[in-house]
Formats: sequence, structure tokens, C-alpha cells
Amino acid sequence: MAAPLTPTASLTCSALSLRWPDGTTVFDGLNLSIGRGRTGLVGANGTGKSTLLRLLAGQLHPSRGSVTIGGRLAYLPQDITLDTTLRVDQALGIARRRTALRAIEAGDASEQHFGTVGDDWDVEERALATLGSVGLGDVALDRTVGQMSGGQTVLLGLAAVLLERPDVLLLDEPTNNLDLFARRRLYAAVDSWRSGVLVVVSHDQELLERVDHIAELRSGSVTWYGGGWTGYQEAVAAEQEAAARILRTAEADVRRQQRELEETQIKLARRVRHSKKLDAERRAPKIVAGERKRSAQESAGKLRGVHEERLSEAKERRDEAANAIRNDDQIRVSLPHTAVPAGRNVLTLQELRLRFGHLHEGNLQVRGPERIALTGRNGAGKTALLRTITGELAPQSGEARTFVPVRMLPQRLDVLDDELSVAANAARMAPGGTGNHIRAELARFLFKGAEAERLAATLSGGERFRAALAVTMLAAPPPQLLMLDEPTNNLDLASVRQLTSALASYQGALLIASHDQPFLESAGITRWLLLAGELRETTSEEVQDLLAASEAAPGG
Repeated sequence: MAAPLTPTASLTCSALSLRWPDGTTVFDGLNLSIGRGRTGLVGANGTGKSTLLRLLAGQLHPSRGSVTIGGRLAYLPQDITLDTTLRVDQALGIARRRTALRAIEAGDASEQHFGTVGDDWDVEERALATLGSVGLGDVALDRTVGQMSGGQTVLLGLAAVLLERPDVLLLDEPTNNLDLFARRRLYAAVDSWRSGVLVVVSHDQELLERVDHIAELRSGSVTWYGGGWTGYQEAVAAEQEAAARILRTAEADVRRQQRELEETQIKLARRVRHSKKLDAERRAPKIVAGERKRSAQESAGKLRGVHEERLSEAKERRDEAANAIRNDDQIRVSLPHTAVPAGRNVLTLQELRLRFGHLHEGNLQVRGPERIALTGRNGAGKTALLRTITGELAPQSGEARTFVPVRMLPQRLDVLDDELSVAANAARMAPGGTGNHIRAELARFLFKGAEAERLAATLSGGERFRAALAVTMLAAPPPQLLMLDEPTNNLDLASVRQLTSALASYQGALLIASHDQPFLESAGITRWLLLAGELRETTSEEVQDLLAASEAAPGG
């Protein structure tokens, strides 16, 4: 993966600001400098990670400030889409050079062909070697993109940017839609990056363990942490522990200042009453009594002002300490109507053959509240199988039969109507529910008060997922078989934890198609299925063994 580099490989943002046309501020005076090495860019959904990469890549222009790139830059966007009619060499950007080479080899000594080739006489060999390095060693340069799976398309995009020999490489959620085998190839590519600047936005913990440092984007600024994901987590945990101690101290100080202010006000009131009583007893002249009163009021005002100022300062310190505490609310819901008795028939597949993918004969029996992980290579047909179970796709042959209410949360999250609010979307899926009940349930999914009235179109990626999950799980009738298709794509780690806590409350049967091994382990999977021509029972350990075997195989 290493390539000839200029000595100036770097990324610099100076006073970078970006405001959307509706007035929303994304960045306001961001200063950032990234040198050689592998940097993981992390942050909560909606903080602007992908937007920042687009600014660095020149696809967006800042409202103010500048971006300076040292060296050649290449960028792999999130959810890459390629024209399915393109040949692989066209997607790699080498088609013209290949054509010129063929012409020269055929005896055409045109100056134009030599100009096209330049010094890149081994472009085909480099292209094939790069394809092999990312696990596409069996893909011919004349093959069309339409013949490749979604995961292979992502790897093809990675190969294309690597062929540019960049000094600065930007990757945005590169493991999305990659199967476990393809992820290993991507990990190896990141491992082999030895110099230059690599910036990767990701929620993939295993990928983030491979970086040299973590840059966290939060509240419009970046904080740096040395090491990979584990080091970052440990540092944040230590920061939060210290912040919690500071907050407790600040809250205690606020309470103390409030008590002292109250005690001072009581003393002053007593002093005023006592002074009035003395003046009455002594029959002091009005002018003397008035002077004493003014002096006492002035003294009392100063004393009260001192304590009020101290209280105000204490509250500011408390608020500052509270802002340092990260808000990582968990979804906590109770869904008793989703419960499935242990012996209840849930799903039966009999000699099922899919119209899409490679399931030639699938047989499966699901009983009770089983938690099943569905794994397999890209293009094997996992999504097609889930859509066939819901009845959205008809099978080519065989039968898929469900015995309980079924809901599926698709990768595209298209269960939401963008023109409706979160509450209206939930009401649409549960027409019998009262407004108060729906709002109470949405609050458990962290859509409280005005948040429930936000239009679906305005939600960030993590918020959109949370809303789609709420709408799906609160639907009527409540799902007793819940199917999730790559649910952690585009989710930050806080959102993944929220999903895990929601699933902990779910009491029905669960079928999850996912390549995210840590998430599957945390979801309490009781049964593993491998889709590879047939549905085969497997284990988490066997999946890892298959990964190791695929890594050892030549060409991937």
C-alpha cells in the first residue's frame, strides 16, 4: 500500500467555518493539523465527521477559512456508488492508459498514445496487484461493475484510490456493507500504511484499534488521543471520572454558597429589625435614623452582592463541569407484548431457493425467543432472504412461513416518511395508540418533548436509526420476530450501545444480518447461521476460523 511520497504530506485547516443555507453552523473557526500516520476520526452522529472529510477533499467549500493539502489527496466517500455498466478498468481510472498500451503493442507509435501512458508502463500489473491486495484477485479488468456485489464495489473503490498513490488518503466509513472477509482485507490495507496521512472515519472498533491516534470531533473542535480505540476509551473514562469528581465538588460549592447567601439575608433582616427597634426606643432624630438606614442598606447591599457574585461564579463552575460530562443516555424500554413462549413456532423455511443471491436450498426452524446471527459473504443473499421472509420478495421455489407478527428494519431505514415528524411516523405504524402513549414510549427511545416533533428529514444518521427502531418496535401488532439488516452501519459507538440496550428489552425472536462481530456478541446471540449456498449452523469461533482461512488463501 505504500507509495512514493512527497516530504510534505499533511492536512491543515485554518479558521475553518461552514454554515448551511438554512443558517445552521457546522464549524466555526476550526483549526486542525494532521501529520503523517493513521488517524481515526470519531465523534457522535451529527457532529460533522463526513462533512469535514468532504471539506478536506474539496467537495465542499467553507464559508470562511482555508484547507491546505500537502501532497496528492485521494478520498473514498461513504456509501460509494458506481455506474453498473462501467468496466473495472474504467472504475479504476486506467482504461485510457490500457487502450494506449494495446495500441502501442499493436505497432501504433502515435505520440498521443505515448503521452497517455507517460511513465506508467506497468499500470496493468499495478492494477492487478492492488486488486489482489484488497481481496479482488479474481476480478478481471474487463469485468463490469454490475457483476460485483456491494462489498466488492467498496473494495474496488478502495483499489481505485490506492492506485492514485496518494500522500493523503481519506476514508469515510469504509467497512460499511463489507462482509467479514472483505473487512479483513481492508484491515490489512490499513496495517500496511506506513507513511503519509491516512484519516479514517469509522465506528468499527477493530479498524480503529489499528490507527496511531484518535481525533475526536465534539462541539465543533477536535481533541487528540494517542493510540487506538482501547487507549481512547481508557482516556475518556479517566476524563469522565475526573469530570464527575469536579462536578460533585462544584455542586457542593453551589449548595454552600446558597446556604451562605440565605444565612446572610436572614442576618441582614434581623439587623434591620433590630436597628428599627433601637431607633424607636432612642427616639433618634429622623435625619440620624435616615442616615443609619442608608448606611445599613448600603452595607447590606455590598454584603449581599458579594455572596450573590460568589453563588453566580459557583453556578458557572458547576455548569462548566456539567458540560464536560458526556451525555450517553441509554434506551430503556419494556416491551412485554413482544414476548414469545419458548416452544412457539416462529419461522419455518422449507427447501427455499431465492430469486437473488446464492441460497439454493434453505431449511430452518425457529422456535421461541431465539437470537440468531445471519452471516455470509457479500452477495450471498442475506438481505434477499430477510425480504423473502417478510413477503416483500417471492421465492424462486420452496416456502418461507412465519407464525408470529414480523417486522424488518432495512439498511435504508425507509420505514420513515421524511415529511412526517417522529411522533407522526410512530402513530402511522400504531394507529390504535393514543398520542400520550406514543409520546411516552418515544421518550424511552430518547425522543422527549419537542424532539418527538422533529421531521424525520432533519434527523442525523444516529437519530434516524433510533427513530426507525422506535417506529418498528412500537408498531401494531408488536413484532414477535424482529429482523435487522446491517443495523450498525453508520452508527457511532454511543448509538450502537443504545441499540444494544433496546434489544436487551426485546422479548421476541431476533434475526440479525450483520458483519459487526463485536455487536453480534453483545446482542446475546444464541444461534449462528452461515449463508453459503445453503443455511448452515455455525459458531462465532468457526466464523473467525473461516476469516483466518480466507486471509491465508492466495488472492483472498
